[in-house]
Amino acid sequence: MNTAAHVLVGLVAALHAYFLVLEMFLWQRRPGRDLSGFDEEMARATAPLAANQGLYNGFLAAGLIWGLIAADPTGYRVQAFFLSCVVIAGLYGGFTANRRILVAQALPGALALAAVLVAG
Repeated sequence: MNTAAHVLVGLVAALHAYFLVLEMFLWQRRPGRDLSGFDEEMARATAPLAANQGLYNGFLAAGLIWGLIAADPTGYRVQAFFLSCVVIAGLYGGFTANRRILVAQALPGALALAAVLVAG
């Protein structure tokens, strides 16, 4: 079960690294505009906000990677903490911004968190 938990944590970390790239570097290009539904003008106007979100997603990815490489019990605790942050951020975003965030962020985070807690 520990291997499955590590794989899920790695996938959530990769997902948040992708969010970083999408929100910080691709927001005004097609992938970012397709995700947001914004036209070029709105994407340009919201780019600083998206970049800020991307930076926070990068911090989540970095924390999850730290949790994967740190020795236990620190690694376990760091993974549980950052996955809890992912779930809370996903729930907040899903209820305040876009319901898709529940599936794209909160659900993978919750599955990984459950696996980490069971493996721990």
